[in-house]
Amino acid sequence: MSEHTQYGKLIGLLDERGAAYRVIEHEAEGATEAVSALRGNTLQEAAKCIVVMVKIGKKTKRYVLAVVPGDRRVDLNAVKQLLGGTYAGFATQEAAERLAGSVSGTILPFSFDPELELVVDPALLAHDEIFFNAARLDRSLALRTADYEAIAEPRRAAIAQAAA
Repeated sequence: MSEHTQYGKLIGLLDERGAAYRVIEHEAEGATEAVSALRGNTLQEAAKCIVVMVKIGKKTKRYVLAVVPGDRRVDLNAVKQLLGGTYAGFATQEAAERLAGSVSGTILPFSFDPELELVVDPALLAHDEIFFNAARLDRSLALRTADYEAIAEPRRAAIAQAAA
């Protein structure tokens, strides 16, 4: 798994679809608060991307790429209820990185894997642009929100809660 593969796939997709975006180069950083300071965006504009595993009954697992504003956290109970699950928890690092195609801290708010359902909290989509690490710790994107929605086609659901 190469971080540059996902980065190239994303840039190719955005260019092909005519998306309005800016590449922001910065020091290598994966923590939302720290990287937002480097990029100069508010936490509310930052896309925090977390892979959640939801058990449906005894034998079925589904994975959700939960995308919430950087100043909030994923509400696991809301994700569980959204999928009609019996349990929801954070995916293992190995499963998250395999499904997302990039290392933790660089997970994109896009799913390129049919096993990974993309769900975005509407609060993130209230901004003109969203900011996220672009499958690399040293590079981020500022992407026009309307283009993000048109290209990623996320499921919209209230899955964020105030950070503890």
